Amino acid sequence: MSDPRDVVVKRGHAPGATAAEAAGLRWLAAAGTVAVPEIRGQDDETLVIDRVPAGRASAPAAERFGRGLAGLHAAGAPAFGSLPPEGAADAWIGLAPMVNVPSAEWASWYASDRVLPYVRRAVDAGTFDASEAAVFERACARIPASAEPPARLHGDLWTGNVLWDGREAWLIDPAAHGGHRETDLAMLHLFGCPHLDRVVAAYDEAAPLADGWRDRIGLHQLFPLLVHTVLFGRSYAGQAVAAARSF
Repeated sequence: MSDPRDVVVKRGHAPGATAAEAAGLRWLAAAGTVAVPEIRGQDDETLVIDRVPAGRASAPAAERFGRGLAGLHAAGAPAFGSLPPEGAADAWIGLAPMVNVPSAEWASWYASDRVLPYVRRAVDAGTFDASEAAVFERACARIPASAEPPARLHGDLWTGNVLWDGREAWLIDPAAHGGHRETDLAMLHLFGCPHLDRVVAAYDEAAPLADGWRDRIGLHQLFPLLVHTVLFGRSYAGQAVAAARSF
């Protein structure tokens, strides 16, 4: 590096992981709506990004984040399941594999690519039994069609991936892909977010949400809950089953 600065150096946990994360960061940054750390270096094993200064979340920052997140989603994606430019179809969400295969229709894609693969993994690991797996299969048959266009998602928007510097929010560690905008919002509700009510109100003012979106939070939480079930076992299994029964 030609100039001194604070950076974070990340080691990839699997082949292609750093490239997938870097592609996601660039795609989010290209929207120009929410702050994203600049990439300073990348190779097959390592990713170097600017360190986000530590600060507190404030109500004004939360409102700016809500408006910025609405803008990020509105930047769009070519399809549901589309990958960022220079991204790979075989990507990751945390330590779990995530396959991106473009689709024109949300409901069937969400079932086939974001719910059932993780149910099968959990069954194979002995985390779900056959009766629990059947709950998710029935839930997939109930997924409603959506008229929403593909949104540009962060994809792993839990509170630990939203950093605050005292003035604004920054996004890190994306599992970026084209998806339904309510999925990012549902993940914020699942794991919490400072001033969440203000984030959502500002989002809804900038890009009004479809009627009944709160009733669909459980539907959109299926994806992160199943990923956590695969990664961490039975501690998330009951919550995932409850979400599958909630819509």
